[in-house]
Amino acid sequence: MDNYRVYLTGVGGHGTLLATTVLAEAAILAGHNAVASEVHGMAQRGGVVESSVMIGDIKSPIISDGEADVLLGFEPVETYRAMRKCSAVSVVVSNAVPIIPYDVAIGRGSYPDVEKLFDFIRSRVKQLVILSAQTLAKQAGALLAANIVLLGALARSGALPIPKEAFDGTIRTKTKARFVETNLRAFELGFAAL
Repeated sequence: MDNYRVYLTGVGGHGTLLATTVLAEAAILAGHNAVASEVHGMAQRGGVVESSVMIGDIKSPIISDGEADVLLGFEPVETYRAMRKCSAVSVVVSNAVPIIPYDVAIGRGSYPDVEKLFDFIRSRVKQLVILSAQTLAKQAGALLAANIVLLGALARSGALPIPKEAFDGTIRTKTKARFVETNLRAFELGFAAL
């Protein structure tokens, strides 16, 4: 069995940790060994949240620089900041929509040009998938389902040996009952976006 290292990064309150759980559980449902690790950081204050999912016969939950097979970024600047984890054979799936930090919102900072960030990323990895996760999440019925939209795009990319059905099953059992149908729609929209 091959091994896969997935690095997830985002901003607190936008579902990075739920996506981590769904991804790890879907891998297990598909018959793989999986280990997940989370670094919450300032999750409740809009700070960076990082996590990893190791699939296969991997003993450590740590992803060293250059080791990530997949980078799943829930915010463009955080995707860019995590590029140190990638190599020329990595697959990157990123949300295109910035989450404006407080200092930028109050005029004390500026947000970088998103297209330049993605041009840099594209030039250094095997594949870059970009989508407006919030737009698709809104179509699904909840802006907070953007994380599940990105999982749908990841599933469709073929970067991981996890069938769509394993994600569907995990979304049904690992998300709150009142959000299951919305999350399933969000996953389908992300899957169909590629």
